[in-house]
Amino acid sequence: MTALQGRIALVTGASQGIGRACALELARAGATVALAARNEVRLAEVAAEIAAAGGQAVPFALDVASEESIKAGARAVLERFGKVEILVNNAGITRDGLMLRMKRADWDDVLATNLTGAFLLTQALLSPMLKNRWGRIVNITSVVGRTGQAGQANYAASKAGLIGFTRSLAREVASRGITANAVAPGYIETPMTAVLDEKLRTAMMAQIPLGRPGTDADVAHAVAFLASDAAGYITGQVLDVNGGMFIGA
Repeated sequence: MTALQGRIALVTGASQGIGRACALELARAGATVALAARNEVRLAEVAAEIAAAGGQAVPFALDVASEESIKAGARAVLERFGKVEILVNNAGITRDGLMLRMKRADWDDVLATNLTGAFLLTQALLSPMLKNRWGRIVNITSVVGRTGQAGQANYAASKAGLIGFTRSLAREVASRGITANAVAPGYIETPMTAVLDEKLRTAMMAQIPLGRPGTDADVAHAVAFLASDAAGYITGQVLDVNGGMFIGA
């Protein structure tokens, strides 16, 4: 499959989990992938994995919680490739806690990383897309941003905010041939969910009609589709990848 041959993509949080899977899938589809994350050792491993499979990828150290790092990372990517045509805003963190006990720092850190980081990086990379009149922006939100979740007011707010951001952005850039969509994973087996206790895992599994947890590849396939020409008439949408855990408008 070479549906993205010649395209330049950037994936944040590409060192593991969903971000790694998205980078692998985009490279498999022919894109050259800029791998962005804080962990340079893991990024190098992902780049080597892509190269071994015949793809092309270059690692870039980037912390989406830091405006300075975002600007420096975006400059480095644009200096290397001249443009980014496919942007996958995937990087995210959790700092769970009940509302009455949640620390302000935990609220701020999650919103800064999950929402503000996506805004700043998109802003930093948007001009070449507008100039070239082609672009794909895919924001990784969450089923929690659709349903809410006790103990995750900060995370749910950040992911719901990404949905509003996506839809507003879609309206702004559509006339230039750029689409903006979101992918909302449900319960996906990743390093982030591996820390959940068995009781919570069992409870979440009971809510999934398909009867299995999702994989990072399930999400990556959805992202690759939205990044392709085949999805050129789809914008401002949320694609739920959750096994039926949430079914709604």
